[in-house]
Amino acid sequence: QVRLVESGGGLVQPGGSLRLSCAASGTIFRINSMVWYRQTPGQHRELVAMLAGGGSTNYADFVKGRVTISLDDAKTSGYLQMNSLKPEDTALYICRAHIGSADYWGQGTQVTVSS
Repeated sequence: QVRLVESGGGLVQPGGSLRLSCAASGTIFRINSMVWYRQTPGQHRELVAMLAGGGSTNYADFVKGRVTISLDDAKTSGYLQMNSLKPEDTALYICRAHIGSADYWGQGTQVTVSS
């Protein structure tokens, strides 16, 4: 059974950095592409960053220049490096990965930006 597990969230002060991880397990296939979303209570889930199969990346305007999405060389884990964090970045960050012929979702990791 394929699982995606996020980690790396936590409490950070404004201006700080976090590196979120999304690890895949239970499959022999590599991650083809990945998308990170974020969601706050009562709000729609919004796309933060995406990495396509060809390696191209796209970022939401509200994180552009502050966030980098990547995969490890083995393509079994993905990352979201977040810098210059703001209080409005506080949310549950969720990854979605295309592995084999299906999409899988993680449960999310909470990021709280507060002084």
